[in-house]
Amino acid sequence: MYPKLASEFLGTFWLVFGGCGSAILAATFPNVGIGLAGVSLAFGLTVLTGAYAFGPISGGHFNPAVSIGLWVGGRFPRTELPGYIAAQFAGGIYAAGLLYVIANGAPGFDAGAGFAANGYGDHSPGNYSLAAALVTEAVMTFMFLMVILGATDRRAPAGFAGIAIGLALTLIHLVSIPVTNTSVNPARSTATALFAGMWALSQLWVFWLAPLVGAVAAGATWRRLFESRATTDVDERWRAAA
Repeated sequence: MYPKLASEFLGTFWLVFGGCGSAILAATFPNVGIGLAGVSLAFGLTVLTGAYAFGPISGGHFNPAVSIGLWVGGRFPRTELPGYIAAQFAGGIYAAGLLYVIANGAPGFDAGAGFAANGYGDHSPGNYSLAAALVTEAVMTFMFLMVILGATDRRAPAGFAGIAIGLALTLIHLVSIPVTNTSVNPARSTATALFAGMWALSQLWVFWLAPLVGAVAAGATWRRLFESRATTDVDERWRAAA
């Protein structure tokens, strides 16, 4: 298990450091800020590169919601869940801590002003409501898991899953940054909330609940609609070959 846990730690570290780092350090940098599109692409690139770097070792989850969704979908053993989730939270928090040290090197830095934390209401980039945040995070996580389950299915073309998953996360951020700053990942949300302050911690429950609901729904939906059909298709091919 040690290589798997180290892989999940490093992959989640890379996701938070690269994705949230782009939002904290580069999104509005004078004259050359990368903006919403740049931050969205940064998150997608961290998952894409992390998937190819660490996916062969641990599967490249980097997200407790992904691990739980894959378990519900019958793709991941329950016994490995606690270790994976602990490694993901540890990697995310370590990355956020380093970002805090770096960001503190600039005059006037105030982590309470955001620190790429997720929020709703007054702390939503577009002042979206609690209901909007819950729906957005649940639906986006649901579709993220559906893409992951489909791209890693044994019927999918081999070697392309990381591209599909990275592009899916980019699209998710392009749509939902204005609503919640985009979570779909409780480890990412927890890591930044710890440094953003009490307002972020008080709203953190949304960014645990909604992604987990979306992930469980996706895992159950995939298993119900597509896994049984996959078995039937395989059986039919075997009978035809015989």
